[in-house]
Order: sequence, then structure tokens, then C-alpha cells
Amino acid sequence: MTCTIRLTMAQALTRYMAAQMTEIDGERLPLLGGVWAIFGHGNVAGIGEALWQERERLPTFRAHNEQAMAHAAIAYAKANMRRRFMAATTSIGPGATNLVTAAALAHVNRLPVLLLPGDVFASRIPDPVLQQVEGFSDGTVSANDCFRPVSRYFDRITRPEQIIAALPRAMQVLTDPAECGPVTLALCQDVQAQAYDYPESFFAERLWTPRRPRSDRAELNAAAQALKASKKPLIIAGGGALYSGASADLARFCAATGTPVCETQGGKSSLPDDEALNMGAVGVTGTAAANRLAAEADCILAIGTRLQDFTTGSWALFGAQDKTIIGLNTQPFDAGKHRALPLVADAREGLAELAEALGGWTAPESWTDHARTGKADWRKAADETTAATNAALPSDAQVIGAVQRAMGSDIVLLHAAGGLPGELHKLWRAGPPGSYHAEYGFSCMGYEIAGGLGAKMARPDREIVVMVGDGSYLMMNSEIATSVMLGLKLTIVLLDNRGFGCINRLQNATGGESFNNLLKDARHETLPQIDFVQHAASLGAIAMKAASIAELEAALAQAKANTRTTVVVIDTDPLVSTSVGGAWWDVAVPEVSERAEVRAARADYDERRKGQRVGE
Repeated sequence: MTCTIRLTMAQALTRYMAAQMTEIDGERLPLLGGVWAIFGHGNVAGIGEALWQERERLPTFRAHNEQAMAHAAIAYAKANMRRRFMAATTSIGPGATNLVTAAALAHVNRLPVLLLPGDVFASRIPDPVLQQVEGFSDGTVSANDCFRPVSRYFDRITRPEQIIAALPRAMQVLTDPAECGPVTLALCQDVQAQAYDYPESFFAERLWTPRRPRSDRAELNAAAQALKASKKPLIIAGGGALYSGASADLARFCAATGTPVCETQGGKSSLPDDEALNMGAVGVTGTAAANRLAAEADCILAIGTRLQDFTTGSWALFGAQDKTIIGLNTQPFDAGKHRALPLVADAREGLAELAEALGGWTAPESWTDHARTGKADWRKAADETTAATNAALPSDAQVIGAVQRAMGSDIVLLHAAGGLPGELHKLWRAGPPGSYHAEYGFSCMGYEIAGGLGAKMARPDREIVVMVGDGSYLMMNSEIATSVMLGLKLTIVLLDNRGFGCINRLQNATGGESFNNLLKDARHETLPQIDFVQHAASLGAIAMKAASIAELEAALAQAKANTRTTVVVIDTDPLVSTSVGGAWWDVAVPEVSERAEVRAARADYDERRKGQRVGE
């Protein structure tokens, strides 16, 4: 006879979540690091009461913004290399839809997060309830249907027993290296409170460990033969190399074969910057050293990367006529992109198998020496770009140099949107794996501070430094207060260029007049005099203004010693970006315009497009 326990659906849900475990470095840990919650009428009575019952095993955290708390949860998963994750629950209506942007961010970046928005009454008796979105032609629609395209798995729980099937499926997706991404379980608010006799076995502790698929023999042989025939091989390390824990294997592979490696935004810190054959960033925001090799490479081993346009220079960077791409990836969708030879496998396992299959093969010494020379040249150029200055308005690059000198490479450096990702990708000298935390798949303004909070929750022993522009800070800053409340110290470097400087530069580069990006170029009666120091202080942070690069370095030294979140503000030049490195990016320019600058930009655009390797 099956032993059962009578629980509400919400109580069964939280009890099940608390029983899921993982193992990291031999230590058994809860799979979920906790639940972020902002309560409303759609979840306070059901999920709220259930979370209170499980508060010791499954901690609940309160935030100030639903999107921000989901960003924190996603950053937690990223900082944990997808081995642990968090959940986020909201009421129905705006609380739920505030999660959608974060769901899309997790979807693009292949990061696990369990989203538990409240939903309308399954019974429909009180319809329309407060905040309900009604479909005139479809009675089954609710606001939560907008999660469907940005969830790896979506389910609406309309009966309490449905979670018996839905929860194991959710965990499979959240822990699978190929399917990994956001899961949405929309919880009808009346069903949250309904009871059911659940089998006690449903709540037994379960261990989830990452699957490590090995390669198909035929695919492995094809990849090995392509590399053996190569004279100019190059590795691109993406985020999958980090999530697989393949950094040591990658270092051994590069040293043994003499193959240089470059990194995507997601893959940066796969190897420390000072690794001899690490050429650094590749693509639109790449180093000159990496991009020179990418343009010449005849065989590209792409490890755990989506090969998005910033990596490939909109498919104009890889210039060799008869090049071969090998896609080493757990996800077949990515492994076969752009006519690549697919090598569907875990990155760590695949690299080890590939090294064995190569049987002592090495790249030509001249190619390896060519790479080393390029890196040395790049180092000199980068040092000049990031050197200290007395300029009244320093560049982003000069601020980056100051942060690097003051904080070192062992911190976790976190950023997301605007001009900083491009500068940091090429100029930041990353330390150990995971020390560079970029959200540039969705490039979501507002991720930075909330993401810093999630990263600190995952890595409380590490110094978390968030670099953010004034535009992104103004979009989402409320979790400064949460970091103070939770005693989780962040160091936030706020670069104030008085507007959206990055897009203003892009606007100018495509022939446009400065318009509606910098505050001074937007419609206004009076320009706002925003005091970021007072604002951050009002949220509980220690805050200060640096008037120069020298003052910034001194302020950061002080921030290191602080035990509370510290915000350091510095004014920067909105018009200057790093001229060295980089590659073309396909941003369509109008074919017709009354502006001569736009017509000239279009002519240049048409010429650049000729370099795209269409169909490759």
C-alpha cells in the first residue's frame, strides 16, 4: 500500500524542491540555493505559507523588483557554473510579466532558473480576478502565456496532482547540459491552496549530477582528421567550457598541441589572461591578437559557444577560404551551426578524447610563434590604452585600468550592457575560471547590480566588483538596498557619461546625428543634475565620488576594506572608445537618407558586407 501525506499543492512543491540535492567537489548540497519572492494576492496565501513552512531547508529572500530578483537568481546559477540554481515566485499580472525579460535572458544564456508566477483561478469562478488578462477569443489564455517562447519548459498547474509529473520534468531540464534554461510553472492561485494525498516517496531526497556525454566515434575521427590536416588551428572557448569545468583540460590541450585559444564573452576566464597561448577576446570586441588569428585560421575548434555575431564578426571575421569549423557542444543545435563538423559531447570529455585521438599531433611551430608575437604586441597596445591619466573625463578603458590596478584579477568582475562589455572583453585581464562574469547574450541593462547580488550569494568568499554605466544604473538599482539588508557586500563602480554613450557612438558611426541618447541631445526643458552618491547612500550603501583616476584607485582601496556595499562614481567621456582591436559588426544603415554622413556610412556598409562568408 502506498503511504501518502496530505498537503496543499504549494506545500508539496516547496517540500519537493527542498529535497533536491547535488554534489560538488564531493560535498552534498541543496540543488536550490533558495527562493526569491515578492508576494501578492496571487501567491501569498499559497506559496507564501508553504515557503514559511520550509524556511529552514529552503530559504526565502525578499527583493524590491521582480525582474531584478530573477536576475539575481540567474547570476547565482551562472556563478555556480549551472550546478546550483534558484527559484523566483510572484503574484499574477505585472509581478509575473516583470519576470519575462529575465526569462529571456536565461533562455539566451542557457542558464537555469525556476520561475513560479501565480496565475488565474483554474475554476474560473471569480473571473476576471484582479490583474487578470482576458483573451476575447481564448478562455485559456493568461498573462503567463508570454513565458512560453522564453522557457525551455512551460506548464500551467491546474490540478494539484499535476506537479507529480511536472516537477521531475522541470528538474531534468534545469540540470541537463544541453536543454538547460528557464523553466516556468504557472501556478493557478486556487490550485496552490488545494490539497492532495501525495505519495511520500515523491519527497525522497534525490541527487542530480551533470551528464557528461562522450563523443560519437565517427564525429571524433572526423574532428581529429580535420585538426591533423590543419596548419593554422585556433580554439574558441565559449561559456560551455566553463560550465563543463574544462579549463584544466583546455590548458593541457593548448600546451600539448601548440594551439592558441581565444574567448567569447561567456567563455572569458576559461583560461587566465596570463596563459601563454590565451589570445583573449575574439570578434567585434576582440583583441588584435585573437582577431588576426581568426582571420587566418584554417581550422576552428569552437568549444561550448553559440557562435553569435559578436564572436564571428557577423561572419566576416573568419577569412580563410577552405576553413573547417568543429563544433564541440553538448547541444546539437549549436554543434552543427554554419556547416560545422559536429562533435556532440561534454567539453571536458570531448577535449580529452580529442587529445587522445590526435596522438601527439602539434600545430606548426611557426603558427604558435605567430600567436605569441601577436599577444605581446597586443599587451603593449592594451597597456597604453588603460594607462593612468590626468584627463578631466577619462575613457572607459582608463577606468578599467584603474579598477584592474586597484582590485587585481582574483575578484569576480561583473557587467552586462552598454559600452563596458566591449572594453572589458578586450582589456580586462581575467584571473581564475569564473572571475569574469558577463551577461552579453541578452545584454540586458539592469542586470548588473542584481546580478552582482546573485554572484555574491554564490561566491560569498570572493570580492564582487560590478561595473555599470549611469544609464543601466538608473534602469535598475533597487537591489543595492537588498545587498545591504542581506549583508552581502558589493563594490560598484558607476561610470557616468550622462546618457547612453555607447549607442550615441554607434549612432554617429552609422552616419546619424547625436539624437535622444545623451541627455543633452534628448528633448528637455532642464538637464537633470543626478547625484548618484546621494542616491546610493539613500539605499544604504557607502558612496563616494572620484574626481580623477588617482582618486578612483584610492577609493577602491578603501572599498576593499569596507564591509558594506560601496558605490564609487566617476564621470567619464561619452565620446571615446578603444580604437585598437575589434572587428566589423553588421548594423544595417539606411539605403536612402538626406544626410550625406548616412549615405557615406551606407557605402562603407555595402563594401563591408562583401566580406561576409554567406552560407558558411
